[in-house]
Amino acid sequence: MSILEKIARWFFICSLPALIISATVHFEFNSLRLYQNGFEKYNVGEVTGLDDQELEKVARGLISYFNSSDELISINVSRDGESFELFNQREINHLKDVKGLVRLNSYLFIGMAVYAGIYAGISWHRKRNRRLLARSLVIGLAITLGIIVALGAGSMLLDFNRLFTQFHFIAFTNDLWMLDPSRDYLIMLFPQGFWFDAALLLGKIAAGAAAGLMAGGILYLKKCKKSGPDTASCD
Repeated sequence: MSILEKIARWFFICSLPALIISATVHFEFNSLRLYQNGFEKYNVGEVTGLDDQELEKVARGLISYFNSSDELISINVSRDGESFELFNQREINHLKDVKGLVRLNSYLFIGMAVYAGIYAGISWHRKRNRRLLARSLVIGLAITLGIIVALGAGSMLLDFNRLFTQFHFIAFTNDLWMLDPSRDYLIMLFPQGFWFDAALLLGKIAAGAAAGLMAGGILYLKKCKKSGPDTASCD
């Protein structure tokens, strides 16, 4: 195997954790059910005074915004017959920053998916490389599971709230994320518990996907082993 082939292989292995985690993040930001479940669990309707129909409008508006080319968000809601703009300027500017991260995650997801797909396709086409592809898949997915377990352990040992706060200091270059839960609707809609639940769900989905694909790779390698060590490939 040439140096370039080794580099390509290890880049494929390292792309798998990024691919699975970014795909899960993309799914969660676009999951209407996740938003609605959070609103129900944390009694967001009572906190904000918005009924279920208005809360669904908010959730759909956020999803639409994150997938649009709009620079700033504008969501108008009604409460007690009175219509008003939901977010203030500080919240609007923070959501602009959040959208930048969401877009960056989407680029990462697309880039890793394209590379992993091309590498896997080429390797599968070359029958002699199929076992190596399966081994690389298993290694990459094992690393993915390791990262998820490490993050989960860190959340338990170091306190999720502290980690979440540190993430904001790292991810944002301003303090727009420091909002007041007594008057800023963005915090009312998405309290700390919502993000903890979202992180748990992310871990479960990503770990489940990684474990399932890893099991497939292991089964394929076992099948190849039965074919004999001298067999270049197995179908």
